[in-house]
Amino acid sequence: MRVALITGGTRGIGAAISIKLKETGYKVAAVYAGNDEAATKFSTENKIDIFKWSIGNYEQCVAGTKNVEEKLGPIDVLVNNAGITRDGMFHKMSQDQWRDVINVNLNGLFNMTHPVWDGMRAREFGRIVNISSINGQKGQLGQANYSAAKAGELGFTKSLALEGARKGITVNAICPGYINTDMVKAMSENAIEATENQIPVGHLGEPEDIARCVKFLVADESTFITGSTISANGGHYLI
Repeated sequence: MRVALITGGTRGIGAAISIKLKETGYKVAAVYAGNDEAATKFSTENKIDIFKWSIGNYEQCVAGTKNVEEKLGPIDVLVNNAGITRDGMFHKMSQDQWRDVINVNLNGLFNMTHPVWDGMRAREFGRIVNISSINGQKGQLGQANYSAAKAGELGFTKSLALEGARKGITVNAICPGYINTDMVKAMSENAIEATENQIPVGHLGEPEDIARCVKFLVADESTFITGSTISANGGHYLI
Protein backbone atom coordinates (compact mmCIF):
# COMPACT_ATOMS: atom_id res chain seq x y z
CA MET A 1 0.00 0.00 0.00
CA ARG A 2 1.48 3.33 -1.07
CA VAL A 3 1.82 6.26 1.34
CA ALA A 4 0.49 9.69 0.39
CA LEU A 5 1.29 12.88 2.29
CA ILE A 6 -0.96 15.90 1.82
CA THR A 7 -0.03 19.28 3.26
CA GLY A 8 -2.95 21.37 4.45
CA GLY A 9 -4.66 18.00 4.41
CA THR A 10 -7.34 18.42 7.06
CA ARG A 11 -9.46 21.25 5.66
CA GLY A 12 -10.95 22.40 2.36
CA ILE A 13 -9.32 21.08 -0.80
CA GLY A 14 -6.68 19.24 1.21
CA ALA A 15 -9.28 17.36 3.23
CA ALA A 16 -11.07 16.27 0.06
CA ILE A 17 -7.75 15.03 -1.36
CA SER A 18 -6.92 13.12 1.82
CA ILE A 19 -10.33 11.43 1.85
CA LYS A 20 -10.23 10.60 -1.86
CA LEU A 21 -6.78 9.00 -1.66
CA LYS A 22 -7.74 7.01 1.45
CA GLU A 23 -10.82 5.72 -0.41
CA THR A 24 -8.56 4.80 -3.32
CA GLY A 25 -6.38 2.63 -1.09
CA TYR A 26 -3.49 4.84 0.01
CA LYS A 27 -2.18 5.18 3.55
CA VAL A 28 -2.65 8.91 4.08
CA ALA A 29 -0.74 11.39 6.22
CA ALA A 30 -2.58 14.71 6.49
CA VAL A 31 -0.32 17.55 7.61
CA TYR A 32 -1.69 20.69 9.22
CA ALA A 33 -0.17 23.74 10.89
CA GLY A 34 -2.59 25.40 13.27
CA ASN A 35 -6.18 24.33 13.92
CA ASP A 36 -5.89 21.44 16.37
CA GLU A 37 -9.64 21.12 16.95
CA ALA A 38 -10.51 20.90 13.26
CA ALA A 39 -7.63 18.49 12.59
CA THR A 40 -8.58 16.16 15.45
CA LYS A 41 -12.20 16.11 14.33
CA PHE A 42 -11.13 15.37 10.76
CA SER A 43 -8.88 12.51 11.88
CA THR A 44 -11.53 10.96 14.10
CA GLU A 45 -14.28 11.15 11.49
CA ASN A 46 -12.18 9.86 8.60
CA LYS A 47 -9.69 7.56 10.34
CA ILE A 48 -6.78 9.41 8.73
CA ASP A 49 -3.45 9.98 10.47
CA ILE A 50 -2.65 13.63 11.12
CA PHE A 51 0.72 15.29 11.70
CA LYS A 52 1.42 18.86 12.76
CA TRP A 53 4.24 21.08 11.54
CA SER A 54 4.90 24.27 9.58
CA ILE A 55 5.85 23.77 5.94
CA GLY A 56 7.57 27.16 6.13
CA ASN A 57 10.26 25.61 8.35
CA TYR A 58 12.71 23.26 6.65
CA GLU A 59 13.89 21.54 9.83
CA GLN A 60 10.30 20.78 10.83
CA CYS A 61 9.65 19.32 7.38
CA VAL A 62 12.69 17.06 7.59
CA ALA A 63 11.69 15.82 11.05
CA GLY A 64 8.02 15.56 10.10
CA THR A 65 8.52 13.52 6.94
CA LYS A 66 10.90 11.21 8.82
CA ASN A 67 8.20 10.70 11.47
CA VAL A 68 5.60 9.91 8.80
CA GLU A 69 7.88 7.36 7.16
CA GLU A 70 8.65 5.70 10.49
CA LYS A 71 4.93 5.32 11.23
CA LEU A 72 3.46 4.64 7.78
CA GLY A 73 6.31 3.75 5.42
CA PRO A 74 8.15 5.46 2.56
CA ILE A 75 6.36 8.47 1.08
CA ASP A 76 5.44 7.66 -2.52
CA VAL A 77 3.01 10.53 -3.13
CA LEU A 78 3.39 14.15 -2.06
CA VAL A 79 0.63 16.68 -2.57
CA ASN A 80 1.83 20.22 -1.86
CA ASN A 81 -1.51 21.82 -1.08
CA ALA A 82 -0.98 24.05 1.95
CA GLY A 83 -1.00 27.79 1.39
CA ILE A 84 -1.88 31.11 2.97
CA THR A 85 -3.05 34.52 1.81
CA ARG A 86 -2.05 37.95 3.08
CA ASP A 87 -3.88 40.11 0.57
CA GLY A 88 -3.37 43.82 0.03
CA MET A 89 -2.82 46.25 -2.79
CA PHE A 90 0.88 46.40 -3.55
CA HIS A 91 1.36 50.05 -2.55
CA LYS A 92 0.09 49.12 0.91
CA MET A 93 1.67 45.67 1.16
CA SER A 94 4.18 45.21 3.96
CA GLN A 95 7.38 43.18 3.74
CA ASP A 96 5.88 40.76 6.25
CA GLN A 97 2.85 40.18 4.03
CA TRP A 98 5.16 39.46 1.11
CA ARG A 99 7.62 37.27 3.06
CA ASP A 100 4.96 35.23 4.86
CA VAL A 101 3.21 34.19 1.65
CA ILE A 102 6.41 33.49 -0.28
CA ASN A 103 7.82 31.49 2.63
CA VAL A 104 4.82 29.18 3.01
CA ASN A 105 3.50 28.97 -0.54
CA LEU A 106 6.78 28.85 -2.45
CA ASN A 107 9.59 28.00 -0.03
CA GLY A 108 7.26 25.34 1.37
CA LEU A 109 7.61 23.46 -1.92
CA PHE A 110 11.35 23.11 -1.39
CA ASN A 111 10.95 22.38 2.33
CA MET A 112 8.51 19.50 1.72
CA THR A 113 9.84 18.06 -1.54
CA HIS A 114 13.55 18.06 -0.75
CA PRO A 115 13.33 15.58 2.18
CA VAL A 116 11.39 12.98 0.14
CA TRP A 117 13.15 13.42 -3.22
CA ASP A 118 16.14 11.14 -2.61
CA GLY A 119 13.89 8.34 -1.41
CA MET A 120 11.71 8.59 -4.51
CA ARG A 121 14.81 8.55 -6.72
CA ALA A 122 16.20 5.50 -4.94
CA ARG A 123 12.91 3.59 -5.28
CA GLU A 124 12.46 4.88 -8.85
CA PHE A 125 8.88 5.88 -8.16
CA GLY A 126 7.23 9.07 -7.02
CA ARG A 127 4.20 11.24 -7.60
CA ILE A 128 4.28 14.93 -6.73
CA VAL A 129 1.30 17.21 -7.28
CA ASN A 130 1.54 20.93 -6.58
CA ILE A 131 -1.71 22.78 -6.00
CA SER A 132 -1.20 26.17 -7.63
CA SER A 133 -4.04 28.57 -8.50
CA ILE A 134 -5.88 30.31 -11.31
CA ASN A 135 -4.36 33.50 -9.89
CA GLY A 136 -0.87 32.15 -10.51
CA GLN A 137 -1.87 31.95 -14.18
CA LYS A 138 -3.71 35.24 -14.67
CA GLY A 139 -2.78 37.40 -11.68
CA GLN A 140 -5.18 39.10 -9.30
CA LEU A 141 -5.64 42.53 -7.78
CA GLY A 142 -4.32 42.67 -4.24
CA GLN A 143 -2.46 39.37 -4.57
CA ALA A 144 0.97 40.23 -5.95
CA ASN A 145 2.52 38.03 -3.25
CA TYR A 146 0.12 35.09 -3.69
CA SER A 147 0.12 35.21 -7.49
CA ALA A 148 3.92 35.39 -7.59
CA ALA A 149 4.21 32.35 -5.33
CA LYS A 150 1.63 30.36 -7.27
CA ALA A 151 3.26 31.21 -10.60
CA GLY A 152 6.57 30.11 -9.08
CA GLU A 153 5.01 26.74 -8.28
CA LEU A 154 4.46 26.16 -11.99
CA GLY A 155 8.10 26.83 -12.84
CA PHE A 156 9.17 24.54 -10.00
CA THR A 157 6.84 21.84 -11.33
CA LYS A 158 8.25 21.93 -14.85
CA SER A 159 11.89 21.95 -13.77
CA LEU A 160 11.49 19.15 -11.25
CA ALA A 161 9.52 17.08 -13.77
CA LEU A 162 12.56 17.10 -16.06
CA GLU A 163 14.84 16.00 -13.25
CA GLY A 164 12.57 13.20 -12.07
CA ALA A 165 11.48 11.77 -15.41
CA ARG A 166 14.21 9.14 -15.79
CA LYS A 167 13.75 8.06 -12.17
CA GLY A 168 10.05 7.22 -12.44
CA ILE A 169 8.95 10.40 -10.67
CA THR A 170 6.20 12.54 -12.17
CA VAL A 171 5.65 16.13 -11.08
CA ASN A 172 2.46 17.94 -12.07
CA ALA A 173 0.41 20.95 -11.03
CA ILE A 174 -3.27 21.72 -10.65
CA CYS A 175 -4.59 25.28 -10.88
CA PRO A 176 -7.98 25.40 -9.16
CA GLY A 177 -10.33 28.22 -9.96
CA TYR A 178 -12.76 29.50 -7.35
CA ILE A 179 -13.66 26.55 -5.12
CA ASN A 180 -16.36 26.32 -2.47
CA THR A 181 -14.05 26.46 0.55
CA ASP A 182 -13.95 28.57 3.73
CA MET A 183 -11.59 31.00 1.99
CA VAL A 184 -14.08 31.73 -0.78
CA LYS A 185 -17.13 31.57 1.48
CA ALA A 186 -15.57 34.36 3.56
CA MET A 187 -16.24 36.69 0.62
CA SER A 188 -19.43 38.78 0.62
CA GLU A 189 -22.55 37.32 -1.00
CA ASN A 190 -22.32 39.95 -3.74
CA ALA A 191 -18.70 39.06 -4.45
CA ILE A 192 -19.50 35.35 -4.62
CA GLU A 193 -22.41 36.00 -6.97
CA ALA A 194 -20.25 38.21 -9.19
CA THR A 195 -17.57 35.52 -9.30
CA GLU A 196 -20.07 32.82 -10.22
CA ASN A 197 -21.33 35.01 -13.05
CA GLN A 198 -17.82 35.10 -14.48
CA ILE A 199 -17.51 31.29 -14.51
CA PRO A 200 -18.90 29.79 -17.73
CA VAL A 201 -20.25 26.68 -15.99
CA GLY A 202 -22.18 29.00 -13.68
CA HIS A 203 -21.06 27.84 -10.25
CA LEU A 204 -18.11 27.47 -7.92
CA GLY A 205 -16.07 24.31 -8.01
CA GLU A 206 -16.13 21.80 -5.17
CA PRO A 207 -13.06 20.47 -3.31
CA GLU A 208 -13.88 17.02 -4.68
CA ASP A 209 -13.33 18.35 -8.22
CA ILE A 210 -9.68 18.94 -7.35
CA ALA A 211 -9.38 15.67 -5.44
CA ARG A 212 -10.43 13.73 -8.54
CA CYS A 213 -7.67 15.44 -10.53
CA VAL A 214 -5.13 14.45 -7.90
CA LYS A 215 -6.34 10.84 -7.89
CA PHE A 216 -5.76 10.71 -11.65
CA LEU A 217 -2.28 12.24 -11.56
CA VAL A 218 -0.91 10.09 -8.72
CA ALA A 219 -2.03 6.74 -10.14
CA ASP A 220 0.69 4.21 -10.90
CA GLU A 221 -0.53 4.19 -14.50
CA SER A 222 -0.05 7.95 -15.00
CA THR A 223 3.56 7.52 -16.03
CA PHE A 224 3.40 9.56 -19.24
CA ILE A 225 2.01 12.73 -17.68
CA THR A 226 4.63 14.95 -16.11
CA GLY A 227 5.41 18.67 -16.09
CA SER A 228 1.75 19.33 -16.89
CA THR A 229 -0.78 21.77 -15.46
CA ILE A 230 -4.47 20.94 -15.13
CA SER A 231 -6.64 24.06 -15.07
CA ALA A 232 -9.75 23.13 -13.07
CA ASN A 233 -11.68 26.39 -13.13
CA GLY A 234 -15.01 25.84 -14.91
CA GLY A 235 -13.77 27.71 -17.98
CA HIS A 236 -13.06 30.87 -15.98
CA TYR A 237 -9.60 31.27 -17.50
CA LEU A 238 -8.51 29.45 -20.64
CA ILE A 239 -4.90 28.98 -21.68
